[in-house]
Amino acid sequence: MLNTTQGFRGAVTAPHHLAAQAGQDILAEGGSAIEAMVAMAATIAVTYPHMNGIGGDGFWLIKRKDAPVQAIFAGGHSAALASRAWYEAAGFTDAIPTRGAKAALTVPGSVDGWRTALEAAPSATPLPLSRLLEHAIYHAEAGFPVSNNQSQCITDKMDGLKDVPGFADTYLFGGAIPVAGARFTQPALAATLRQIAQKGIADYYHGDLAKTHAAFLEAQGSPLRLEDFTAYSARAVTPLSVKTSKARLYNMIPPTQGMSSLMILGIYDRIQTWAKEGVAPIHALIEATKQAFILRNRELGDLSAMRQPPETILQDQVLDDLAGQIDHKRALPWPYEPKDGDTIWMGASDAEGTSVSFIQSVYWEFGSGLTCPDTGVFFQNRGAGFGMGDGVNQIAPRKVPFHTLNPAMAVFEDGRVMAYGTMGGEGQPQTQAAIFARYAYLGQELQQAVTAPRWLLGRTWGDATTSLKLEARFDPDWITALSDMGHETEILPDYSDLVGHAGAVVTHLDGLVEAATDPRANGLALAR
Repeated sequence: MLNTTQGFRGAVTAPHHLAAQAGQDILAEGGSAIEAMVAMAATIAVTYPHMNGIGGDGFWLIKRKDAPVQAIFAGGHSAALASRAWYEAAGFTDAIPTRGAKAALTVPGSVDGWRTALEAAPSATPLPLSRLLEHAIYHAEAGFPVSNNQSQCITDKMDGLKDVPGFADTYLFGGAIPVAGARFTQPALAATLRQIAQKGIADYYHGDLAKTHAAFLEAQGSPLRLEDFTAYSARAVTPLSVKTSKARLYNMIPPTQGMSSLMILGIYDRIQTWAKEGVAPIHALIEATKQAFILRNRELGDLSAMRQPPETILQDQVLDDLAGQIDHKRALPWPYEPKDGDTIWMGASDAEGTSVSFIQSVYWEFGSGLTCPDTGVFFQNRGAGFGMGDGVNQIAPRKVPFHTLNPAMAVFEDGRVMAYGTMGGEGQPQTQAAIFARYAYLGQELQQAVTAPRWLLGRTWGDATTSLKLEARFDPDWITALSDMGHETEILPDYSDLVGHAGAVVTHLDGLVEAATDPRANGLALAR
């Protein structure tokens, strides 16, 4: 049984223990939560490669003491060549490929997000980038034990990845799937991270690394070119927010589904008066999810293509109307078109009162699978989320596709700041809602809110069904009650990856910090 980790000099949580240890070391040296998160982001890109990497995207929420919440959007745009006509000429008329070079069509944004975060809240005595990347370089060079999660993921996804250029040479051992506990080294990636540490992050987008990647991508048949890398930069944005009776909630702007996460809790806040105990809170959150996802699927996309701004959708009247459509005794018939995605979420806080909520992803497991042998970097397939038909998410040059990623943060009236989130594609807003509702509305302590059995409406992680999936640890009477309400239920193992790898960090006004990690992952929560 895990307990909430507590301290007074900062805390970190990550779904891989080596990433958490990297962040804790930076805090111990006097580094900020932002610097700790850069170290964690680089380390987990090495040690949890099936879930994320430096060939993907990332998003930040940062709350400094006595300052507004800052947001950093580090999602890459599509190639200038990426158009419906380009893909049709290549023989793809119905959908974007999900693996291989033509699935690698958006610029990796996460690395420039590290730069933007460090510049957004500079430290008075900053640690050098070489120190922040030291753990990642070490683990890539010396090796680390393959997690069962990584080994099983390759086993499950082998058919779609084994023939993608560069994948087998990098992630298989002589053509065999590495077993859990085997030493896994990535010398090319170590050299790449060392080059970034020495030459700076700009080299990834403007220097030799950018040129190497652009040449490789073009030779393999991707539409990405050097000009797409040089044209990219992460940017500081104003986060979306919703005021509830418990806290002001923050999340990322479109085309991430941060809007969906805020809608779910905004709706739940309006109906939670009848959802205080038993199975009622679960039913209420599930029905709020349905209302949010129906509107999301109709409206959410690149900001330039949306019919109305997200702030309009988050207005009180809209949320009131959606809440009014929920029956507290009956489930709305389902399903709908679900979204895929695989990700890592991490949180950090420091002794100065800065809190960070961070999320990084390559979309599907190992993204496109396309791996550059010279650098050890594999490229995301986030652009596979574009559609070929008309709509807000239609493929177009220099456009950002729909993003499952969304980091969450809450600022309470009593001064507490909660950074929380999860991986799990479609399940991200659902798990965020479960954790926040349990902690803020139902009074559960932080680790209990993360550990408690969860659910997933729809599919994620390559699952094929769109039922309401429930971990087997739920009270059998609750499962029966949900079925009687009209939910099409399906039982998962006691602890299932399908419901995500979550975590949370809470900073109190008196300096107390609390951290929780997910027993479903290979993670760790540490506090000082």
